Amino acid sequence: MIEFKGSHFEREVILWGVRWYVAYPISYRQLEEMMDERGVEVDHSTLNRWVLKYVPLLEAQFRARKRPVGSSWRLDETYVKVKGVWKYLYRAVDKMGATVDFLLTAKRDCKAALRFLRKAIRSNGTPEKITIDKSGANTAAIQCHNAETKAGIEIRQIKYLNNIVEQDHRAIKRQTRPMLGFKSFWSAAVTLAGVELMHMIRKGQLLLTGELCPARQFYSLAE
Repeated sequence: MIEFKGSHFEREVILWGVRWYVAYPISYRQLEEMMDERGVEVDHSTLNRWVLKYVPLLEAQFRARKRPVGSSWRLDETYVKVKGVWKYLYRAVDKMGATVDFLLTAKRDCKAALRFLRKAIRSNGTPEKITIDKSGANTAAIQCHNAETKAGIEIRQIKYLNNIVEQDHRAIKRQTRPMLGFKSFWSAAVTLAGVELMHMIRKGQLLLTGELCPARQFYSLAE
């Protein structure tokens, strides 16, 4: 259970604010107006603090209850602007479209791709094959991992098979566009984790007993 002690607001109100921000393409000031319409007076800076504080806790709860993914992955990266500078969001989905993992990095190179690959494997196990574009960095990262661990991951460079992850990027980009850019790398990483979390819930990736709508699934992570 996630603790909400010490806050001037009830846990339900905090969870509303956090979920609405990561679930819908809105800014903090727009969210402030939405909360006010529901009788909750809360400053946009407080809403920002809620997201940065509670998203990592909610994500940890989700990862403990995440459904297993398939053994054939599609890996790619997209761009996110932080303090006016483009950074790189590495993402992977399985062949059914379930999110495998994600990682925001400052650079787009073999070292960054290998860091993401290790993170994804640590959480999801070693895949049998990974489909990528013609990125030399991604190829080198998988080859490096294979050499280090003797994993034998098959590398495939078939563009049409990678369309599924490229399409999946769009849902994340559409969500972050109204956020008006990120002020720090850390806040970007945390916020993106919240967006990815809600995206995975909508895909049905949370292990559940019983039927719950995506909103109730999100709130259940705090219980």
